Amino acid sequence: MSDTTKTSETTETAETIETEEHGFAADAAALAPLSIADSGTVPLLVEPEPLRRRRRTDRPPHARKTAKDWVWLALAILFGALVAIPFVLILINSFKSPADYNTSGPLMLPKELYFDGLVNFWNRVDFPEKLWNSVLISGSVAVLAVILSVLNAYALGIGRVKYRTGILLLFLLADLIPQEALLYPLYYMFKSVGLYDTQLAIIVIFTVIQAAFGTYLLSSVFGTFPKELLEAAALDGAGRFRTLVRVVLPISRGTLSVLLIFFFIWTWNEFLIPLTFLVSNDNQTVPVAITTLQGDRLMDVTTTSASALLGVIPTLIFFLIFQRTLTRGITAGAVK
Repeated sequence: MSDTTKTSETTETAETIETEEHGFAADAAALAPLSIADSGTVPLLVEPEPLRRRRRTDRPPHARKTAKDWVWLALAILFGALVAIPFVLILINSFKSPADYNTSGPLMLPKELYFDGLVNFWNRVDFPEKLWNSVLISGSVAVLAVILSVLNAYALGIGRVKYRTGILLLFLLADLIPQEALLYPLYYMFKSVGLYDTQLAIIVIFTVIQAAFGTYLLSSVFGTFPKELLEAAALDGAGRFRTLVRVVLPISRGTLSVLLIFFFIWTWNEFLIPLTFLVSNDNQTVPVAITTLQGDRLMDVTTTSASALLGVIPTLIFFLIFQRTLTRGITAGAVK
């Protein structure tokens, strides 16, 4: 190979390398701003700093508080304060001595904590026994009433039996009957069958009463149940009972939880029928036991306040435990 050929190839190679270097430099300049050194070397890519997110100071129009919203908030706070006043008075007077109550009245804070009222009521009525009676009766009624309500509502709301509207009207009328009108018929019936002065009589009575309301409520809920799910369960070979257990109950769990909580609290606070049917001291509930502190002409206010405090605490604990369940059950059908 001649010297002229070698020289031309060397020149072409140098030009190619120089062209590639200029191409790399151009690409790098297009990607990011570069500072070219005096030495003529190819600059390195500089990674840009991440952009900071701007905080949005403007709120959407629906999130802004209007004057009407503030008025409703003030009314809600006022209503909550009015509801809390009796509980605050009970709490204050539960720890007052009779002398302190006679001197300062019911609105002043106690000068010193006085626990004799709580101890006297606890020992006088055997409070643990009364507490167990109330829990047993209220829990049994809540569970049995929910089960009975589900079975009735499943037949009326989904089964679509004949004269459905008339049957629901009867359930509603049965729930509206005052308890005073039921005392003598129930007394005569349970007296004749030997269930008078037993906790079973109270459980049966309030299971029927609470189930009447539960049937009326769940029938309207089950009446709007999606037919597509029921048809899909039928195509899969599920019978009526299996459809109830596998399809209806899981979807209606929130509503059933709300009913269970309400039935428990309502039965716990019942007074007239337990007072009439539970004569023996061993079968009485907490609301009935509180009345033993009141005489015809005298009443120990501090001990009565202590008894009311002990009677409220179990239901308050029960509500706080199932507060989320209650909230989820109430808002379950709000958004589809």
